[in-house]
Amino acid sequence: MVEFADRVEAGRRLAERLGHLRGQDVVVLGLPRGGLPVAFEVAQALDAPLDVIVVRKLGVPFEPELAMGAVGEGGVRVLDAEILRRAGIHEDQVSAVETRERELLEAGVARLRRGREPVSLAGRTAVVVDDGVATGSTAQVACEVARRLGAARVVLAVPVAPPATLRSLSAPDEVVCVETPQPFLAVGCHYRDFSPTSDDDVIDLLVEARRRRRNDSTDSTDSTDSTDSDDSTDSTDSTDSDVSDVSDHVEIPAGSVTLSGHLHLPQPATGVVVFAHGSGSSRHSPRNQFVAEVLYRAGLGTLLLDLLTPEEELDRANVFDIELLAGRLTAATSWLAGRPDTASCKVGYFGASTGAGAALWAASDPGAQVAAIVSRGGRPDLAGPVLGKVRAPTLLIVGSADHTVLELNRLAQTLLPGTCELALVEGATHLFEEPGTLAEAARLASDWFARYLLPVDPEPSVS
Repeated sequence: MVEFADRVEAGRRLAERLGHLRGQDVVVLGLPRGGLPVAFEVAQALDAPLDVIVVRKLGVPFEPELAMGAVGEGGVRVLDAEILRRAGIHEDQVSAVETRERELLEAGVARLRRGREPVSLAGRTAVVVDDGVATGSTAQVACEVARRLGAARVVLAVPVAPPATLRSLSAPDEVVCVETPQPFLAVGCHYRDFSPTSDDDVIDLLVEARRRRRNDSTDSTDSTDSTDSDDSTDSTDSTDSDVSDVSDHVEIPAGSVTLSGHLHLPQPATGVVVFAHGSGSSRHSPRNQFVAEVLYRAGLGTLLLDLLTPEEELDRANVFDIELLAGRLTAATSWLAGRPDTASCKVGYFGASTGAGAALWAASDPGAQVAAIVSRGGRPDLAGPVLGKVRAPTLLIVGSADHTVLELNRLAQTLLPGTCELALVEGATHLFEEPGTLAEAARLASDWFARYLLPVDPEPSVS
């Protein structure tokens, strides 16, 4: 029944079906929230700008689950004349529902775009992306809204949908779908990992997509990139440019495979933190990028890399092969030791979720040159057999509301023989989705690594 490991894999497979659009004047529009991780992969593959398309259903007043229309940005309103006629809905009733839904729409747009103007669709091809469709009503309306916002052509692209729904869609000019299973139960049934996507996730993906396009087109005068000119009002984006100035794409040999990564180094570099990503994550993760930015601004170098190749990621069992992942971390550490600009650097590991288990396992080797470890929402229990061999100072960061993982970390703290502290982030759950919680975790990690990886400031001389 399952077709996709997660939304990232779904987005990559969907992008393969959309290759004919590469090089065209395309804008990729993700439907919040679950459609954004899929749309992010599509936008990267097509080298196209990414934006959200926010729509709100207009429910029949006495039957709110039944849609009589929808509203979108720019004052766009789509109504189903047949539903209005059959239900006997008058214009004043429509207006009352629309007023309420438009307020919610505008609040959602403001929250996700943070004041930025939408990417213009005038005369362009709009690719509307969601993580799947069931009835198709939201996708149908989103396509109609995109057209009314000026799109010359509208393509609906989804990883999974029932065949009958796809045949019923009239709004898009083209429909691209990877899988059309029969029977079709629900979109989430066709994913192994269908974890909720938060507003923060959506914001992070939009920021990351803009940053990449800015970095990839620094020598271009294409007017499309001018939409980023308002980034100066956003502190998150302005700090991204600082990191990207020293960012290099790197290839790291690890046995029979080559790992891809991003290396960010301050000048000069005295400490580097290697990221061990958790299940379903990668070097492209906006959360990992955010933490890396905080570390970089504290004077630390960062190496974000994928511990698995794209082919290996398709087998989800590899995500829990802690010894394999630890071996990849060790290979990356040896690679850093062989580079002239990092050979003298102290190395730290930042592990999230299952990546924390891999970081601790790699650090348990007697010859491991690891100066400090930070686990965020980690699974140190996955390194249980070797925890007693870890000597590197370790900080375990856990959300206070992540009850099961908190107990696992408390147990691990008793088993780690070296310096080990447990830091709670109040109100945080496993993914640190709550406002301010990821920033707090990044601050804690930054302080820990600065203590063990950066040189100590000399005491001022006394005259």
